[in-house]
Amino acid sequence: MGILKTAATVAVASSVHGRIQRRQQQRWAAQDQSAGLAPPPAAQPPPEAAPPPQAPSTDMSERLAQLAQLSDLKNAGVLTDAEFDQQKARILNA
Repeated sequence: MGILKTAATVAVASSVHGRIQRRQQQRWAAQDQSAGLAPPPAAQPPPEAAPPPQAPSTDMSERLAQLAQLSDLKNAGVLTDAEFDQQKARILNA
């Protein structure tokens, strides 16, 4: 359970960091254009981290909690539909 929470925290932090970095680069580019300077080449944002696979669990209440967290991650936009379906299948088949 802790691994999923850690993975979610890392994914959200990575996403927020990427958005802040892109926004800052846009501001700097706008400042450079207004000053007549050429914009620097755009840096590639780091790829989003997917949650690491977890060890199988046999406790049903733990499975339900994992599915609830997985749903929250999907609703927050951290997981794609394919990643959600893959992790859901892994939890249900454990």
